[in-house]
Amino acid sequence: MKKIDSGVVRYFAFESLENAGVIQAVFSRCGGISKAPFASLNTGGTVGDEPDAVAENRKRCFTSLGLNLETMFDVWQVHSNDVVFAEAPRPAGQPHRRADVILTDRPGVTLFMRFADCVPVFLVDPVKHVIGMVHAGWVGSVNRISAVAVQAMTRQYGCRPDDIRAAIGPSIGVEHYPIGEEVVERVKQSFGDDSNKLLVKYDDGIHLDLWKTNQLVLEAQGIERIEQGGICTACHLEDWFSHRGEAGRTGRFGALLALAG
Repeated sequence: MKKIDSGVVRYFAFESLENAGVIQAVFSRCGGISKAPFASLNTGGTVGDEPDAVAENRKRCFTSLGLNLETMFDVWQVHSNDVVFAEAPRPAGQPHRRADVILTDRPGVTLFMRFADCVPVFLVDPVKHVIGMVHAGWVGSVNRISAVAVQAMTRQYGCRPDDIRAAIGPSIGVEHYPIGEEVVERVKQSFGDDSNKLLVKYDDGIHLDLWKTNQLVLEAQGIERIEQGGICTACHLEDWFSHRGEAGRTGRFGALLALAG
């Protein structure tokens, strides 16, 4: 990923998506107006931050990429396997739909999600001009939500996995992600022998590799072009909000994806 300072906010962009006909960014926590513990570019409206600050931060994100905030389509992220097909921006007064995958083929729609350790997965089909964004925490990752997204792209828009490019964004790395026995069992049930690639033993117990989990799921769908951001949110609190790294009292960084033109 490339780090970009716009003069106001700092964001990161996937190099593999630079020539894919999209506008894309994963925004750091830098360049906003929120005060601690949400300092400073918090885009999460349900964490206790001032609504006016959140609104200004979101506006700065969009403006930095030459986009109008009114093009935004976002959802209420609930760790589900539900998919929403966005045919138009979400009107400001319209309630959020519950989902963890958003797909669109409309150039006037900007997909937007919020994160603080969970995995942002970008999906881009430059042939069919279809994009998707996935919010994958441990529940979604174990339930193969990235596969659900790819299958929805093929079913709804006629996309071919061979054409889809995937990118896995900043999220908590395996070294900072210990899990309990219940989660270990869920991973084993879902992935069988492949769980040995995803569960890593550390001094403090078993950890889950969310990056590798989502890559394995995407590869199983036939996607070959996958960029790993390789940035751990808990390791780099100067750039990222981290739910675990900051004991649950923190903001949410934004991720944005839109079709160019």
